[in-house]
Amino acid sequence: MTDDRETITTISPSTNQPILTRHGLSEEEATQMIRRAREAFVKTSGYPFPHPGALQKMNNAELNLSLRQKIVSKALDLMEERQQELGRELTEQMGRPIAYVTKEITTAVARGRYLLEISQDALQDTPGEPESGYRRYIRKEPVGVVLIIFAWNYPYLILVNSLIPAILAGNVVILKPSPQTPTIAEHVQRIFLDAGLPENVIQYFHCGSPERLETVIRSPEVDLISFTGSVVGGLSVQRAASARVIPVCLELGGKDAAYVRGDVDIRWAAEEVIDGALFNSGQSCCSIERVYVDEKIYDEFISAAQEVLKGYRLGDPFDQTTQLGPVISKKSVETIRQHIGEAIEQGAIDVTPENESFQSPPPNGNYVAPTLLINVQQKMRVMSEETFGPVIPVMKVRNDAEAIQLMNDSEFGLTASIWTRDRAMGEELAKYVESGTVFVNRCDFPSPVSLHE
Repeated sequence: MTDDRETITTISPSTNQPILTRHGLSEEEATQMIRRAREAFVKTSGYPFPHPGALQKMNNAELNLSLRQKIVSKALDLMEERQQELGRELTEQMGRPIAYVTKEITTAVARGRYLLEISQDALQDTPGEPESGYRRYIRKEPVGVVLIIFAWNYPYLILVNSLIPAILAGNVVILKPSPQTPTIAEHVQRIFLDAGLPENVIQYFHCGSPERLETVIRSPEVDLISFTGSVVGGLSVQRAASARVIPVCLELGGKDAAYVRGDVDIRWAAEEVIDGALFNSGQSCCSIERVYVDEKIYDEFISAAQEVLKGYRLGDPFDQTTQLGPVISKKSVETIRQHIGEAIEQGAIDVTPENESFQSPPPNGNYVAPTLLINVQQKMRVMSEETFGPVIPVMKVRNDAEAIQLMNDSEFGLTASIWTRDRAMGEELAKYVESGTVFVNRCDFPSPVSLHE
């Protein structure tokens, strides 16, 4: 019998050396995994009726939710307790500096606790229009087997967004982690088992093969798909699921714009914008990837940004003083350098200041120094396509109207930010920005960070 399982190797972005090997599933193993998920759903949810114990479960929906809430609460506590171990693996596998990795886990836990807190109200029946002789309501029922495909750049935070609501609502889940961060799914499954979740309510599989992933997506036993990752990956998932009538939830890339108005505290705005562009080496779907600055303060802003960059340190992510680690792969390095190189060929100017750490990073990893570009134009790739790296292209604008027009001149629309002393005007301008989330005097801010902050 032929073994059709693939071998998946994780390469360290810090050294470009192999660090982990995992095996994918054979076609038969994938089929068995999906069958176990369906059986677990029937066993734990009371659907479909009838089966032993179904009526009792259906008459005690509040108790069922209560048990799930207790398990999720315990799992979040365990995740918080294990954050040091989990964080160190993040640094090893995806290269974020170790000084910052546990913050992702504490933020993921805080968001999970928020979702837990609102679950009682969110999952209650919604009453319909009253009418004599009728009782109308909308009942929140689990969909069944949920496939969650999640990215490597913020794996715990991304996963919590889909996993916690899915479990609280009574679903079972199959996780497909990125090959770059394979252990996250393994840890999360272990944490929930330790918290008391029954076997097979959460399963995972490793996969680098689009064909094998498509087999799972097209299974009639999968009822909902949640994907967070690249535009290319999301479109591939959408195409694979296109022959089925099921929900496909996609959270994809961005080319997020920042507009710095002429009334700001320039040094403060420069610090915030640079942080929004460079955190996680610019590898966030909500990173600032293009900056528009009022012409009245443009030169001063560039000078302030240069001063801020002089204080950054690129280096070994296991060094507690490092602020910028490697980008994820050699391919990413190539894309980032292409965007920068093309922009310079088309007239942009690199005004990145001298910084010893930028000139002499560790020798073997995927290290890319931050680049501050001026004299950029809207049609350059560095201003129109997702770069996903530590690049700050800054463009001069005449007024609010031009800034808003340029911010909206994009196929992306994930987040945007406006920086101003006049908060009321910032909120007014935000109405005209075509973006899912618009911040005023913040950027790339996960909400909630804490329920009590």
